[in-house]
Amino acid sequence: MSQTNIPYKIYLDENEIPSTWYNVRADMKNKPAPLLNPGTLKPLKADELKPVFCDELIAQELDDTTRDIPIPQEIQDFYKMYRPSPLTHATFLEKALDTPAHIFYKFEGNNTSGSHKLNSAIAQAYYAKKQGLKGVTTETGAGQWGTALSMACAFFGLDCKVFMVKVSYEQKPFRREVMRTYGASVTPSPSETTEIGKKILAAHPGTTGSLGCAISEAVEVATHSEGYRYVLGSVLNQVLLHQSVIGLETQAACRKYGIKPDIIIGCAGGGSNLGGLISPFMGEKLRGEADYHFIAVEPASCPSFTRGRFAYDFCDTGMVCPMAKMYTLGHDFIPSANHAGGLRYHGMSPILSQLYHDGLMEARSVEQTSVFKAAEQFARTEGILPAPESSHAIRVAIDEALKCRETGEEKTIVFGLTGTGYFDMTAYQSYNDGTMTDTIPTDEDLAKGFASLPDVKL
Repeated sequence: MSQTNIPYKIYLDENEIPSTWYNVRADMKNKPAPLLNPGTLKPLKADELKPVFCDELIAQELDDTTRDIPIPQEIQDFYKMYRPSPLTHATFLEKALDTPAHIFYKFEGNNTSGSHKLNSAIAQAYYAKKQGLKGVTTETGAGQWGTALSMACAFFGLDCKVFMVKVSYEQKPFRREVMRTYGASVTPSPSETTEIGKKILAAHPGTTGSLGCAISEAVEVATHSEGYRYVLGSVLNQVLLHQSVIGLETQAACRKYGIKPDIIIGCAGGGSNLGGLISPFMGEKLRGEADYHFIAVEPASCPSFTRGRFAYDFCDTGMVCPMAKMYTLGHDFIPSANHAGGLRYHGMSPILSQLYHDGLMEARSVEQTSVFKAAEQFARTEGILPAPESSHAIRVAIDEALKCRETGEEKTIVFGLTGTGYFDMTAYQSYNDGTMTDTIPTDEDLAKGFASLPDVKL
């Protein structure tokens, strides 16, 4: 179909919202390595995970074989509040770049949380309620996940305890207030309210925190509070499963108008957005039905893919969580206080790590000043103020479009716009004032993180 016949915004009908999640592990020849019990170094069994996660979520986490998993009707009904989300043809950006490339973005910011995180938050809250729990605990980086979970918990009448990375707690007070408006309690992490928080503060005085720190505190509270479980907004297999609605809708929209992506791009922190977007397309590639060029984009300040090691590591700084085999900078690595708080995690999804290790996708790291330059250009042309996290994908989408201008190739580029940046104005102020800097860890900095990797030889 001619690109001129494609509408600026492609909307699916309400009845085209996916009724099943897609589990990419079912099509992976090399499955993600199993989670390990840190005490025994043996693969974790379902019973060992029950004190931490909801029962149904454990089943989803460990299921490597079921390709399509039904979405409960209650979750489908909730999705109708803000889904399907549009696939937008970025014609104004194309014109500004003077490129023959065709650029599309899947926009996930059309809900109060401002991001894609609600797709998994409502699922995890649903299963917690179904199990009869009182509430859940979690961590949040920039605040998108905490905001989404607070909304989901309010919908189902659950208590929600959020540990927010300290630097984001201070930089993004309004996102914090949205969480409180929905009834969540929000604690800056690391804190003095948990034993693990106290240990981290003693070892790293004055630290601005990290997702690894916040995860440790949230898990401690969940496992010491009757009727509570811990829920996570990224990294885990179950989260990428729930987020597959992004890719399934994108796939359906592309098929509806005969669009064949050449390049699919997503920002990468823990992996929820990237994994959700690319999974159905990756399934086609794994089954030999089609081929795509996938690009994961991460901050140069926290380069898990591009400079990390593929090894077993703790998922949290406090070493209370299971070990996962993933690309990691070491659980003791504390990234600099960059403005893309949702990407400040030392590791990466085991699913995405295995796919990257098998050469099925590319990874690039970009500096935050160049990221915000791209964000500004996108905002001025497409009329949406993007989140700092999403802007990493925008940066590389623009780079690829400019390559097409140089070569004359008419490639089709699809990227994930995970959410809006209206709660990230401190970051935009720093960029506009010219005070934003780029922090890239040295090899010596990374060596300190790698030194914390556990000695696991399997």
